[in-house]
Amino acid sequence: MMAYGKNQRLRFKRRRNGETDYRRRMKMLRGGFARAVVRVTNTQTICQLVNYEPTGDIVKISIDGNTIVEKYGWPIDASRKSIPASYISGYAMAKTAIAAGHKEAVLDIGLAASTPGNRVFAALKGMVDAGMEIPYGESVLPDDDRINGSHIDDSIAKAVEAAKKSIEEA
Repeated sequence: MMAYGKNQRLRFKRRRNGETDYRRRMKMLRGGFARAVVRVTNTQTICQLVNYEPTGDIVKISIDGNTIVEKYGWPIDASRKSIPASYISGYAMAKTAIAAGHKEAVLDIGLAASTPGNRVFAALKGMVDAGMEIPYGESVLPDDDRINGSHIDDSIAKAVEAAKKSIEEA
């Protein structure tokens, strides 16, 4: 759709394509805190700590599904975007961030649906359990049974514990 005339203005491309909600983004940026960005793709959960700069956002720390497999011993045949994998990604990102001196952030879920107990909030619980200060409401977090993966398989529950232990030692 082309905008013609002196009173019409073309919207930003990322807004036209439905990729960015600029109002929500500005509200987050005004706080001055780093953003804990969580994105769930078709294959994995990506957790990043991002700082705003006028020239562009700077990604300070990034943990994804491949990182938890390679560094922290997540089973190679297990899902990298499940609720337990999302929790481990958030936990690893927060531990790395705290070690680098970043103790607080604000959660950025982008345009993802904010359904209570979903994978984004599993990553949030991982970040909070690791010791990061992020404002949230208790009602959105998933149950501990789902975090531990007991709804999937007993081996996943063991993998969650082993990965947490590996992250603690790193």
